[in-house]
Amino acid sequence: MADVQDRKALDRVVEAAGGAQAPGRGLPPVHLWNPAHTGEIDIVIRKDGSWVHEGGVIGREALVRLFSTILRKDPDGIFLVTPVEKLKIAVEDAPFVAVAVDREGEALRFTTNVGDTIEAGPENPIRVETGADGEPRPYVHVRRGLEALIARPVFYELAEMAEERDGVLGVASNGAWFPIGPAQ
Repeated sequence: MADVQDRKALDRVVEAAGGAQAPGRGLPPVHLWNPAHTGEIDIVIRKDGSWVHEGGVIGREALVRLFSTILRKDPDGIFLVTPVEKLKIAVEDAPFVAVAVDREGEALRFTTNVGDTIEAGPENPIRVETGADGEPRPYVHVRRGLEALIARPVFYELAEMAEERDGVLGVASNGAWFPIGPAQ
């Protein structure tokens, strides 16, 4: 019975999300929506950026991109939000993965696994944590508290672009400087 209810919830989210965003008009205003119906749905965004529903990978790229536009981070978790429904999902690390970076003038422009482009800067900072394994875990802010894990090859590209300041390697973008690790 729970599987049937979860599939119905998924169908409702797909329908509402599809109508919430007009083509060419940007992201829907999920930060303004406070639907009365709330709950959870068995969707997990894995560390590698894949989306899983009821144990199966969501293979339709268009569906994943659609869902990515209605994500919202609240103090109690990450949700798929439509005007009529707010459903909590699980996220293993970050909801997005930065899969490419390009230097365009003074800006570092990242592209995510769902096609978003973000310019790092004061509004979209880069930060690096150290994981339990001692490895760097770099992130770039995407929108409204949602971040993208910077993929390892992309982080290597950042390291190639880095400059040293006071014994710290970092990168500059849009007038801001972001430390990415110690100079060695």
